[in-house]
Amino acid sequence: MFLPTSSKQTVSKFALCLPWAAGYALAARNAPGQPKQAMKVNAFELVGNSIGSGQQVFLGTEDKVYIIDKTENNPTQINGHPAWAAEWSASSKQTRPMDVTTNSFCAGGSVLGNGTWLNVGGNQAVTYGGVAATGQLGGPPYNDLDGGQSMLNPCDGGDCNWFLVAPMTTRRWYPTLETLQDGSVIIAGGCTYGGYISDAAQTNPTYEFFPSRGQPILSPILQTTLPTNLYPLIWLLPSGKLFVQSGWKTVLLDMDQNKETPLQDMPNAVRVYPASAGNTMLPLTPDNNYTASIMFCGGSNIRTEQWTQNWDIPHWPASSSCVQITPDQSPNYVEVDALPEGRTMGNLILLPDGRVLCLNGAKTGTAGYGNTTFTIGQSYADQPHLTPLIYDPKAPATKRWSLDGFSSSLIPRMYHSTATLLPDGSIFVAGSNPNSDVNTTAPYPTEYRIERFYPSYYNQRRPEPQGLPNQLSYGGSYFNVSLTLADLFGNVDNIQSATVIVMKTGFSTHTMNMGMRSVQLQSSFTGNGDGSAILHVNQLPPNPAIMPPGPALLFVVVNGVPSVGIQVMCGSGKIEKQSTMPVQNLPTSNITSPQAGQKQISGTSFLVHSARDWLVFMMKYAGAVSAILLF
Repeated sequence: MFLPTSSKQTVSKFALCLPWAAGYALAARNAPGQPKQAMKVNAFELVGNSIGSGQQVFLGTEDKVYIIDKTENNPTQINGHPAWAAEWSASSKQTRPMDVTTNSFCAGGSVLGNGTWLNVGGNQAVTYGGVAATGQLGGPPYNDLDGGQSMLNPCDGGDCNWFLVAPMTTRRWYPTLETLQDGSVIIAGGCTYGGYISDAAQTNPTYEFFPSRGQPILSPILQTTLPTNLYPLIWLLPSGKLFVQSGWKTVLLDMDQNKETPLQDMPNAVRVYPASAGNTMLPLTPDNNYTASIMFCGGSNIRTEQWTQNWDIPHWPASSSCVQITPDQSPNYVEVDALPEGRTMGNLILLPDGRVLCLNGAKTGTAGYGNTTFTIGQSYADQPHLTPLIYDPKAPATKRWSLDGFSSSLIPRMYHSTATLLPDGSIFVAGSNPNSDVNTTAPYPTEYRIERFYPSYYNQRRPEPQGLPNQLSYGGSYFNVSLTLADLFGNVDNIQSATVIVMKTGFSTHTMNMGMRSVQLQSSFTGNGDGSAILHVNQLPPNPAIMPPGPALLFVVVNGVPSVGIQVMCGSGKIEKQSTMPVQNLPTSNITSPQAGQKQISGTSFLVHSARDWLVFMMKYAGAVSAILLF
């Protein structure tokens, strides 16, 4: 990997102290605009080629998604070897190869508090078919190095590249990362040389930090949950403790005391890799007092002694169970609405309107691949799920899942598939490669096609809020966001339910989006006599554990329709203890009566006005496929 600076000393300073990663603007932001064209909603569109199969992806800027693959024989070449990383542009649908020289197979990732993205761990150097290379410092045919740590400062200029930093104290394949309150990252778990599951000879049941705080620390839960302790499921909680789920066990980790407190065992199914249940922290809002609830859906009900490779794994039915836990309040899981069908490897993606999209995965089997008599090609899963569904946490119990009106994808997305939210509210979908090396003729081939999924709100006229900041503090003075009558869909009363949402989209790999979370900011409103309105919006709560520092997307949602998100920096833009300030009291909410002679647009009249405006918009932008998104 190439360094974007002239010396290693400069890199160290650049990577850890840079207050804003490349791609952020310090000037005041213009109002976000509209998506550049209407699309078929609740449906997929093909939007390009990923160059490397999308095993790991993340949104780096408002326009760029970064793709990371394992070392394999991809057709695109860079600097004398196959390309194993790429940068995709949402505005142009073009993909740029990037040079990654270590084997990032089954690595983890997250974003630091200064906006730099970290990719950690991976496999040893390999040759064709994933066979271990004779040397770990590079050699034919791939000239790849042993997996380690890499960093990237995202950019929109097409000139940023991955660069190496000092390796960890120990090897980690299948590690989990989570950004902490000070913008540093915890790195947990993994194994030495990988495989379908872990074992006592190679497990790495420890955690450490980046930047380093010293030697790794032993974790009892990772010690006692073999063989399914890879990619443990970890979230930073508002209490400052870490929720950790591995195998069938769950704990709260106090990082200051290095103490684990047991919670209830996971019911119904294994959720971690390779069972690979969908998982997410549900939105943190003023209504729930910023209390974290974590949901798990699907996975596999396979007993500990069954995790071997000598039976018909691909036809074992996936679980349909969904459970939820609120660990800062209760040690117990509760049952919530089950999936309509069993699903393994189903990504759960938070949407800015508060719903949760579920897509990708399979009905039977697990993650992983191998060479046995029972695999489907090499896949340990079969019967792909092609139709997404959506979860509404505000709907009545038993009615929260829906797949009404959803179109199906034509592409199976199983092991090594990924998904992430984009600023316009669509979903980037890539990957699927249950093969040891590139195989385009397998039953489930190496997949390079990228899709976007367009949720139901996509074609609605979007709010265009004025006054959005480019940086959010922890407490402090509120800011004002202006919305026009058109932004309020012709009725000033809609300001009463308008919300301001801050979202981290996470690092997507292996059915996880590490670090993904959604926080609603506290707000009040003033409705004006002309039908416009102002949202008075508090900064982030004065607790960085609710929304850790680093880049995020900011949305304004009116009537369930989100504005196009803009990228903002949460906190100081540095890896450091974040300053907190008292929360300024918000003005009392009120709506001024319409001025004499004025009336609000409503009913049929508003529909006519909206249709006319939308037609003008569509005519203006028709055919502008290559135009730059006007965020």
